[in-house]
Amino acid sequence: MRFACLLLSFGLCALLVIPSAVQQTASSSSTQASQLLQQSLAALQGNTSLSDVTLSGTARRIAGSDDETGSVVVKALTGTGTRIDLSLPSGTRSELRNISSGAPVGSWSGPDGVSHPISYHNLLTDSGWFPAFTLSSLLSAPNAVISYIGAETKNGISVIHVRAYQQPAGLTGDAAALPQHLTQTDIFLDPNSNLPVALAFNTHPDNNALLDIPIEIRFTDYRSVSGAQVPYHVQKYLNNSLILDFQVQTVTFNTGLTTSSFSL
Repeated sequence: MRFACLLLSFGLCALLVIPSAVQQTASSSSTQASQLLQQSLAALQGNTSLSDVTLSGTARRIAGSDDETGSVVVKALTGTGTRIDLSLPSGTRSELRNISSGAPVGSWSGPDGVSHPISYHNLLTDSGWFPAFTLSSLLSAPNAVISYIGAETKNGISVIHVRAYQQPAGLTGDAAALPQHLTQTDIFLDPNSNLPVALAFNTHPDNNALLDIPIEIRFTDYRSVSGAQVPYHVQKYLNNSLILDFQVQTVTFNTGLTTSSFSL
């Protein structure tokens, strides 16, 4: 129903102008691709059962001429929500995502403290801050299609490329193309460790789900924490430009975070 409402909101004419590169047909998951993501998730989790995580450290934010450094706290509750809080010289910036009545909701706020809703079409991919929870979400999604793209080079290193998107039940052809595209996430794995080195997806203007703006989250400096593998260096790129550089200093698991931590 959520996807049907989304499609109606753009109208049939919007679907007709989706670029041909966006068009995707109904498909089924590749066993090889699913196994690769399962192996990657196992490498990330190790022997640790993860329900929630809190990461804290330093962050550099770049937005046009603004370039500032401060502290950051990222919290995630598996299957429920994520939030990031930046404390910077210009003020506090936050982004929250949650699930309400089975649908994703989100908001962001800047130094003025005013909350702004995140458009629904920008909530159809995971925020990507903690790769173990991202992969778990992709693998457990009931309508997920996971495809093996192949071995390639990404940012100068060899990777294995896997792609995941949602195939809405009952929709095919042009009707399925937009929700498939809006949920698409590309995962790039280290061929030796199976750990994710990058996630790529698109964001869009609030009033135009058809205009893609590429997002890439890069993960390096993996370290073992209570048996799990955690990337201590996380970078976010918007349209190929670095906008956030996050250096983790402390990691805590399973502290009992609840949905109230992600309330909008």
